[in-house]
Amino acid sequence: MGINPFERSLLLFVLFFFSVVFSPAMASAGDTLAPGESLTDNQTLSSAGGMFELGFFSPGVSKSRYLGIWFKNVTYQNVVWVANRDNPIADSSGVLRVDGNGTLLLLNGSSSVVWSSGQLQVSRPVAQILDSGNLVVKEADLQTPAWQSFDCPGRTLLAGMKLSSRSLGRTCFKSWRSEDDPSPGNYSARMESTGEIVLWEGSRRRYRSGPWNGLRFSGVPEMATYNVFTDTFFPASSPGHDAYYEYKINAPVLMQLYCDASGVFRRLIWINKTSMWTEFWTAPKDQCDLYGHCGPFGVCNSNDSPVCSCLHGFRPKSLQDWYLRDASDGCVRKTKLNCSTDGFLLVGGMKLPDMRNAVVDNSIGVGECRDLCWKNCSCTAYARANISEGGSGCIIWVGDLVDLRQYREGGQDLYIRLEASELDSIDGQRKQRSGTIIIVVGITLAIGILLMMLSAFYLWRRKRRKGTVKRFKFDFNEEKEMELPLFDFNEIAIATDDFSQQNKLGEGGFGPVYKGKLIDGQKIAVKRLSKFSDQGVEEFKNEVRVIVKLQHRNLVRLLGCCVEGEERMLVYEYMPNKSLDAFIFGLFFLSISSNFILPSSISSLLLDMDARGKDASLNWQKRFDIILGIARGLLYLHQDSILRIIHRDLKTSNILLDQHMNPRISDFGTARIYKGEQGEENTRRIVGTYGYMSPEYAMHGVFSVKSDVFSFGVLLLEIVSGKKNRGFYQSDPALNLLGHAWKLWTEGNCLELLDGLISHSVPIPQVTRCIHVGLLCVQDHAEDRPTMAMVVLMLGSETVALPQPKSPGFLLGRSPKEAESSSIGQETCTISDVTITELEGR
Repeated sequence: MGINPFERSLLLFVLFFFSVVFSPAMASAGDTLAPGESLTDNQTLSSAGGMFELGFFSPGVSKSRYLGIWFKNVTYQNVVWVANRDNPIADSSGVLRVDGNGTLLLLNGSSSVVWSSGQLQVSRPVAQILDSGNLVVKEADLQTPAWQSFDCPGRTLLAGMKLSSRSLGRTCFKSWRSEDDPSPGNYSARMESTGEIVLWEGSRRRYRSGPWNGLRFSGVPEMATYNVFTDTFFPASSPGHDAYYEYKINAPVLMQLYCDASGVFRRLIWINKTSMWTEFWTAPKDQCDLYGHCGPFGVCNSNDSPVCSCLHGFRPKSLQDWYLRDASDGCVRKTKLNCSTDGFLLVGGMKLPDMRNAVVDNSIGVGECRDLCWKNCSCTAYARANISEGGSGCIIWVGDLVDLRQYREGGQDLYIRLEASELDSIDGQRKQRSGTIIIVVGITLAIGILLMMLSAFYLWRRKRRKGTVKRFKFDFNEEKEMELPLFDFNEIAIATDDFSQQNKLGEGGFGPVYKGKLIDGQKIAVKRLSKFSDQGVEEFKNEVRVIVKLQHRNLVRLLGCCVEGEERMLVYEYMPNKSLDAFIFGLFFLSISSNFILPSSISSLLLDMDARGKDASLNWQKRFDIILGIARGLLYLHQDSILRIIHRDLKTSNILLDQHMNPRISDFGTARIYKGEQGEENTRRIVGTYGYMSPEYAMHGVFSVKSDVFSFGVLLLEIVSGKKNRGFYQSDPALNLLGHAWKLWTEGNCLELLDGLISHSVPIPQVTRCIHVGLLCVQDHAEDRPTMAMVVLMLGSETVALPQPKSPGFLLGRSPKEAESSSIGQETCTISDVTITELEGR
């Protein structure tokens, strides 16, 4: 039988009526819950400003449900209070209600009470979640709560919560068991009536803050720098009222102070920019924060190693345990107290001892406090109770002093009672130390004044180069360390336009040479050691070692060096006219002949083509001045410098010309230092350039100052003739330049050797004397060659008689067949398959 429309409408009305009357009301989306309303598992209450939220949650990986409060405006749930932390709900059937008397009831699916706020008697009750994170039950039109969650903080203290001694014996302010289980853990905290916060591990003290001193806790000296929030201690105002601690936030930030499952206090601040909690402070933060780590009368200082030490006048109770880093037994007095003759030792920067055996009197000053302690033979120490506004109050300790810590900054003054003889001993040590300090300070000041005077004198005598002030030191075995200005790699890279090809001046065995300009405008030449260079770090060090001690107008001046990573660079003063070979041989022939051994016909053709490329402005007088300048520079190396130097690679490309065409000898990478009494030396490593090496050096590795004299003779003849010794061919292709010059000399036609570009209007006697001196320098046997002192004398004076030269060494060149069958040659040579000895000064 069907239902007519009227009956259907009546049935729907009845169902709706009963659902409204008999079903529990749903909680509104606001911040309050009134009698008859309920908060189910899928609903929340939000504070008026949207700061906190009340609802059901499951911590971590747990599936159990809890009623809690958390920060609403953070990216992940951070619970600050839990109602049923001891009694979770197994499913999502939980409901929060307010009964007619204002009692909060948390029910599970079987309507059993899981948690309640306790019996209340409120006539018109309402439950409300506030922007402070406090859940309150109050009269609807009043602000004073009849019950509040702040009275039992859980594991988290929010601003405005009170931590007091009332938590003793209750589950208030206890850590969670784990991040997945909010049930009470093993750590709890409370505010002691003596004014210090104590963190407990079960029934054992784990950490204490030290007593409140009017500004901060004595064991938290860093509190003096806080301005984001203010910590405050409120002592018990009257009997029956508890002392408590709370903090107030002074800035618009989210903050919480909680105790984690491992027993560590953590103060966190939410950073909106990073959407993360930042750890602002922790305790205990190190082993010195652990309660009584160094035992009675032991002081812990985290800046020392080991961290534990005894107070003055005390010694370790168990020396063996102390050596094993177990200081738990602490220290004992060296001398027993005498009461009537005892005194007090001031120890600064201290965390005050455990307050359980202390007496506080805020009505007296520090002077009266001392008298009171001195009259009490059981008193072991005293201190100010309040350090604000000049200090006031008194704390007296009797018995052992436990949990002492000393800080580098902050802390308080503590006066330790000691027997008179111990104080006398300490005073004697202090006087002795003061005397020592005075002596040391006096000597230091005297030395400082002396050094300042010497520095001023040194600066007055020495013209300092502008630019870098860094110094680079080489250690050359038994020699003194030598200082040299050190350039940064970036500075050199900028100066040379990142070693651009446009700034490249040339390349030798050492590596490429670049032109550069420093920031102050000074022009420089940079020799950069190539990774594939024939020379290496030893040659680099050798060049620095040699040239840094040399000062002569005919030697190139080293400005500094650069050593960074694998980079090795030498920085010289820039020579605008580059090297002598470009003026003597011409640029085109020089670039070809330096890389290829040419047949005589092609060589002659190139010489004719390049005659126009040579600098005709290099007249005879300039050439003679260059010859004389090179001779004087070489004489300085051999005889007049601090170090006696054999250059070993003298050639036209190593003679640089400054803006006035004055010659400067360069490239000391292969130079050797020798003692004046030494005649000859042997080497198993032959370095130098073919065409300039003396016969005894090239053939047998024997070198001396006469080796440089031979090279100078070759160089002199090249300057006179404008032709290279190596690769030179005339009508007799078997002869090189030396052989050709000797042939002309013996035939009486030596003037034919003169460069055709300057063959007219030259002083014939001077040219002839130069050729004569050149042939004397290149004689085959070293003992026949003159010294550079004689060379300078012979060149500078026309009255000095010259001996007849003997046959030169290496006067033969290549045959045409050899020349035409040759391929690419190398100027710098090294005898292979031999052991290389180190380049060291001897």
